[in-house]
Amino acid sequence: MLDHSPLHRQALRAAAMGLLCLTISAGAAFAADDAPAKPAVPNIYLDLRTIYATIPAGTLGLGFGNTSLSAAFQALAARRGASLPNGLPAAKSIAVDLPLTVDVSDRVSLYGGVSGSTTDIGGGWSAFDITSWNIGVQADLYQQNGGKIPTITLQSTLTQSVPNEQGMTNSLNNILEFDYALDEDETRGWLAGVQYTHTDIASQLASIRPNTILYAGGYYQWPSNWKFTGRLGMQSFGGAQLAGRTLAASFTQPILRLDLDRMDDNDNRLFGITAQIAWMPKPSYQVTLRTPLYAIRN
Repeated sequence: MLDHSPLHRQALRAAAMGLLCLTISAGAAFAADDAPAKPAVPNIYLDLRTIYATIPAGTLGLGFGNTSLSAAFQALAARRGASLPNGLPAAKSIAVDLPLTVDVSDRVSLYGGVSGSTTDIGGGWSAFDITSWNIGVQADLYQQNGGKIPTITLQSTLTQSVPNEQGMTNSLNNILEFDYALDEDETRGWLAGVQYTHTDIASQLASIRPNTILYAGGYYQWPSNWKFTGRLGMQSFGGAQLAGRTLAASFTQPILRLDLDRMDDNDNRLFGITAQIAWMPKPSYQVTLRTPLYAIRN
């Protein structure tokens, strides 16, 4: 059970601030080695993401990096579980993520913002509401730079559903990815990684077990700066329970993600579209549009 007392909320804020301070310190340490110097002014942008997803009955909004969808459906399960005697129904959802992102250097990015969503579980679309907030960091722990050891990237995101009431969730999503470039310009290469999501829920009766994805893939960037990335993996979810009954069954099933991005000459994303199919075990479909809004772009 997750304690959501004022003391707990203060502890969460302190942990979040500690994470940001630790990241800034790490960014300063990275800048001290032989890596390229960071630009005089960092990239600052709103990494706007619009997500449409279909979710089969009896499961949650899972998949690659689905912190906002997952938070919305986990909270829905906890708050409405008692009124859903047959388990979670099939659903459609539209979510908008609004993380303000700062590229501190070419190794470290910090971000934080809110997400909103609207959901249709068979009775029409709900009102669009803010459903979660998040903060996070993405850092290259090691960069290949033409060597034989792949670039190692760690991304950690802390997401809390809103409102702050019975059934709210806190999720910590960690992604560790290895990127082995096959050429000096890093326009083609192989990927492998793992995503692990742990969720706590503020309910004495409900629990959500961890979700893990192991994947491999590759990417290719054309001279026109269009970039294609594919990831294929296995997703394993431990299930969700409410009052001793199963709300979402456990499973281990394949997952596929395809990305097409338009980059500029400095590898800043200008536009992106992502298609994902995850079997849970019935297929769940998701399409994401990324349209970054730059305040400063180097």
